[in-house]
Amino acid sequence: QRAALSGARTEIEYRMTRGDGGEIHVRQVFDPIRDSANARGRSRWYSTLQDITEPKRAEAEVQRLNVDLERRVGERTSELEAANQELEAFDYSISHDLRAPLNRIEGFSAMLGEQYGDKLDARGRELLKRIADAGQGMGQLVADLFSLSTVSRGELAQSTVDVAALAESIVSTLRRAEPDREVGFTTPAGGLCARADAGLLRVVLENLIGNAWKFTRRRPDARIEMACTESGGERIFSVRDNGAGFDSASAEKLFTPFKRLHSQGEFEGTGIGLATVQRIIRRHGGRVWAESKVDQGATFFFTLAAKAMA
Repeated sequence: QRAALSGARTEIEYRMTRGDGGEIHVRQVFDPIRDSANARGRSRWYSTLQDITEPKRAEAEVQRLNVDLERRVGERTSELEAANQELEAFDYSISHDLRAPLNRIEGFSAMLGEQYGDKLDARGRELLKRIADAGQGMGQLVADLFSLSTVSRGELAQSTVDVAALAESIVSTLRRAEPDREVGFTTPAGGLCARADAGLLRVVLENLIGNAWKFTRRRPDARIEMACTESGGERIFSVRDNGAGFDSASAEKLFTPFKRLHSQGEFEGTGIGLATVQRIIRRHGGRVWAESKVDQGATFFFTLAAKAMA
């Protein structure tokens, strides 16, 4: 009836029962035979019938899988929300519960040194200094852990960032902190820009340039270079130094929290900075890696996603 009223190709789908009781899905198509009206003015049609049982089963399976996927996504989302709540509780513990006793240790150590320092012998003053240094070190570790836990949350506020100017300002801060050091620093002559979250990119450069500054401390001709190259349509930023370096076979450990390739006695640090760098770069859709040889300096490379580039 629909075909007759429309005069056009018409399709319908329905189920049929076979003689053995089995059920199949079929698609029936009605096509008009043009210019074939008989003497009574009636049009003729021809019809084809197609067994679509298997496609229907596949469609039902896809629908079932989609429902299962939605259920799993819902479960993972709930788990992620719970994990974020735990992380927020952890952040609070770091910023308040751990920071408070550390402040008391540092404060009482300072009071002890001021009020009773002249009554302590050399050994006592040395032990007191160690307590103070340990408290400060723990305080820095708490601050680094807090930074690591927060870089994965919140929206990226992307903008065009002058990377070269940002790097220069970080080096200027380091030079003011250690005015007696002579460290050569270069950036591309034509400037260097990227599309990124300016605050997070500063954290990346502070860690990479800060490490280069630290590990060139024993070099009289210390040099740090910020550069950018093109490879396979991808812009690769790099921070290179001529410092202590490390064995490249252990490079992957660098980005794991608390993994250090140099002892605390050689170079200070908490082992959190590069883990923070990796997390920030991944948030930007990029990657980070390192190349080095012992006593021949190190180069850290990172990329940003194409949509994050200037």
